[in-house]
Amino acid sequence: MLGFELDFWDYATFASLALAGVAFILIIVFIGGLPGRIAVARRHPDAQAVTVMGWAGLLAVWPWMQAFIWAFKPTDKIDIRRFPREEAKATDEEIARLKGETPGVDRTQAREQKFAALATGDKASGAAPANTGPDPKNQGS
Repeated sequence: MLGFELDFWDYATFASLALAGVAFILIIVFIGGLPGRIAVARRHPDAQAVTVMGWAGLLAVWPWMQAFIWAFKPTDKIDIRRFPREEAKATDEEIARLKGETPGVDRTQAREQKFAALATGDKASGAAPANTGPDPKNQGS
């Protein structure tokens, strides 16, 4: 090529540079997807938006930092189109979809049982009764 032969150390240098390049790309992929993975793990209602903002803001750094913070603090919006039970079910289904799972029936059924126990005040399930105020029957005593 250029009048000299490549020996072991030249190949070792090429291999270490290739290894460093692969490690750099893996670190960038890990950091870019970190806000989205945190949002999914914390069952954030806007997990998909956090994921997109994490990847899109990777080059500009500031939007990535905002996505990272957003992954820990869910928004305070209230969707008035659904009641809380339906909202919780929809969030469970969205998180299962983002994880690549089929929507789990067991998690939704457990949530439904919890809501039913709270509504009826079932003490056997460990839930607090719906009305925790003073007993109206003992007001005169």
